[in-house]
Amino acid sequence: MMRCRGAVACSFLLLIGCASAPEYERPVVDLPKGWTTEAPWRVGKPDDAVPRGSWWQRFGDRELDALEERALANNATLAVSNARLTQARSVLAGTSASALPQVGLGERVSRQQISANRPLTNYSSPNFSTVQNELSVAMTVGYEFDLAGRVQQSISGARATLEQVSADFENTRLLLCAELATNYFNVRELDAEIRVLESSIGLQQRSLQLVRARHELGAATGLELAQQQTLLDTTQVQLELLRRQRSQFEHAVATLVGVAAPQFILPVQQGEPIAAPVPLGIPSDLLERRPDVAAAERSMAVANAQIGIAKASFYPSIILGSVAGVDSRDIAALFDAPSLLWSIGLSAAHTLFDGGRMQANLEFARSGYAATVANYRRVVLVAMQEVEDGISGVTALERASQQAGLALKGARQVLEMTTARYEGGASTYADVLAAQQAALASERQYVQLRGQQQVTSVFLIKALGGDWQAPAR
Repeated sequence: MMRCRGAVACSFLLLIGCASAPEYERPVVDLPKGWTTEAPWRVGKPDDAVPRGSWWQRFGDRELDALEERALANNATLAVSNARLTQARSVLAGTSASALPQVGLGERVSRQQISANRPLTNYSSPNFSTVQNELSVAMTVGYEFDLAGRVQQSISGARATLEQVSADFENTRLLLCAELATNYFNVRELDAEIRVLESSIGLQQRSLQLVRARHELGAATGLELAQQQTLLDTTQVQLELLRRQRSQFEHAVATLVGVAAPQFILPVQQGEPIAAPVPLGIPSDLLERRPDVAAAERSMAVANAQIGIAKASFYPSIILGSVAGVDSRDIAALFDAPSLLWSIGLSAAHTLFDGGRMQANLEFARSGYAATVANYRRVVLVAMQEVEDGISGVTALERASQQAGLALKGARQVLEMTTARYEGGASTYADVLAAQQAALASERQYVQLRGQQQVTSVFLIKALGGDWQAPAR
């Protein structure tokens, strides 16, 4: 008999073990050994456990620093993400409570009349109608034996969900700060480009006065005068278009910092834009830096826990219940020994037939896990692409900016020489117009490239997952 009981117990424990979720392991993704980089890149030390920090301060722009702080305090999208994070913490706390006994206290006070015509409990005892009080105080204790692991898997899933929502919050914060910095640097690039056009308009107006004076003296033709006027008008049109672009980026900044667009003004700032240097680590560090990669990884853990919950539904649910209290018709005798009542016992519930619903739920959970694995691999590959694009973009823009600086210097020299030759009668005014247009185009190109360097630096920082630690010296 003892051997039979032991065999039954072992079989039951073996079945319970089959209900647990598969052991969770993060999928392996093929990663390159290093980035395709050029000097002056250096190795960074990423760490997902520490806050991302105020990476925008590396650009040395106080106006940007102030805007980022306002956005973190007032942005509505970030507030929504923060509220979801608070909800996830509450869900974990509530789910964790399922592993503890549930204790309750019940009180009942009633006055009731018992029917004289109620069914008999004994043929030899007649029924009487009575009116009496009932006073009851009882404490209940309930505890679910988590033999199939349902409660523990629910807690693991809630914990992984909290980690996923936390990573989503960090990703929302990173995207918000990066979008704000991008719009801000677009405004500053347009400020610089507007200054270039305003300066060119001043030069073109002086050239127009010169051509008009020469025309009045008969030294310049009406065609030359009309050509210079057309160039001036075209440049003024371009200036108005740039101002319109600036206002759109300014309105986008206003929305991100939580201010109505009509009430927000971003003053024009002088100075040349400066791109922040960005250190790089190895590709595998990216998995510890980017919050979207962390969120995708934690979603797999959530889906894995759902498999365990679905498996646990195939096994009985066993609950230990107990009641202890007093019951009396007279308050004076409520706490006397004869008024004592108690009960203790186990209850088990098990589904014998459900038409395949539990099996369908299990297959659904397994398919959900497969989907999260595929999504994780996709997020990692996109992360690799964005970082490599950012690295190559910053490197190419640095070379292009240096070349544009040389081209601008040459275009200015050509304009000076062409103007001098025209005034000396050695060149036509068409040559002067061409030199003016070339100089303006070269200067605008140089300013645009400098602005793109800042924007691409922000893109690369975002692709790397935020701020980094300074290397040890």
